[in-house]
Amino acid sequence: MSDVVVSVEGIGKRYRIGGPRAKYFSLRDSVAAAFGSTARRLASVFKGRLPTASHEDFWALKDASFDVRRGEVLGIIGRNGAGKSTLLKILSRVTEPTEGRAVLRGRVGSLLEVGTGFHPELTGRENIYLSGAILGMKKTEIDLKFDAIAAFAGVEKFLDTPCKRYSSGMYVRLGFAVAAHLDPEILIIDEVLAVGDAAFQKKCLGKMSEVSHSGRTVLFVSHNMAAVEKLCSRALLLSHGRISKSGPVPDVVSAYLSDIPSGADHSGGVLANSEDGSLELTHVHILANDKSVTPVVQCGQDLSLELGFRARKTLHDLSVAVGINNLHDVRIAALRSDIAGFPLGLEVGNRRVVCRLPALPLVAGAYTLDIKVIAKGEALLWAPRIAQLAVENGDFYGTGRLPDPSWGGTLHLHQEWEASGE
Repeated sequence: MSDVVVSVEGIGKRYRIGGPRAKYFSLRDSVAAAFGSTARRLASVFKGRLPTASHEDFWALKDASFDVRRGEVLGIIGRNGAGKSTLLKILSRVTEPTEGRAVLRGRVGSLLEVGTGFHPELTGRENIYLSGAILGMKKTEIDLKFDAIAAFAGVEKFLDTPCKRYSSGMYVRLGFAVAAHLDPEILIIDEVLAVGDAAFQKKCLGKMSEVSHSGRTVLFVSHNMAAVEKLCSRALLLSHGRISKSGPVPDVVSAYLSDIPSGADHSGGVLANSEDGSLELTHVHILANDKSVTPVVQCGQDLSLELGFRARKTLHDLSVAVGINNLHDVRIAALRSDIAGFPLGLEVGNRRVVCRLPALPLVAGAYTLDIKVIAKGEALLWAPRIAQLAVENGDFYGTGRLPDPSWGGTLHLHQEWEASGE
């Protein structure tokens, strides 16, 4: 019997974008439109013109092929829009591929987004049994796992409450608990763990490690490189819908991090947008003292982070946050406008928000930036690992001597020394 439990052969997914939006018609409107369309088409042919399509084809995934063996933990990484979630939706049978095929040998449990597979009108208890039944489990099997699921999710008091009244955190806790505990032979996890708090994320990572050591297979999408390096035995890097690198985790992670630009700008396009369409992130620029965009800064140098936004409506009482992470994806600094005493608002149109950092204390190295905009306590826009900050060694202390990189560390701290007798 083959050890290959997931076989992907030339998978591609095409979406059609643009074109006129469909409207609702009565029967009379439909008949009239059909005759009108035929008449216009004939007229165009006689005049030597053919109607042109007003849509565009977009390949979210193209020519993806790989195998995953039993007991393997495969990390799938890439920037936003690289095709990671599309691939997992195809493997989870949420959507059909446009071309190619995927063969999965075993029972599949997946958690692609908050509350995947849950019916909002059913209670937590009922959704646990529903999910188990979808996985092909008998009621007696689910009974054996039920208490462990409820305890792991921490929702025991709300098991008989309809899931539509759950918070996003409760949704994801119960969703992960169900997906991980109901003995799937293949577990598919998208970047939903970012919804949970730090303690729950730690529990999830421990559970995934336990699942993998039990011989089951895990496909794990994450922007958390530290988690990928800790959990995964192999990784794939997706870029623009294609697999650009596959192999040992350190090599693939290095390729991913080296591909993140210093600053980011889509030439008037959109780097990230809010779900309601009210706000778009258009650029992230690293500015030197003279306000010029720079790819590299020195430690000890003053710099500014300029964030470009396009607001579709006036937004009040915003908090803009920037997370700075090292190459192991460990958060080493957290900047937030409201906590620093700078509440912000954005008027309609193109706007920029600037955060000034005097005497940058970071040691030499490469860092990634997360951007988040918070409105009324909720994340309005979230752009993880959207840009890279490159720092080179500099005279941080103004002594004419450079810090010793071999001594390690993450931050330079201003310090005073004194020696005296007892």
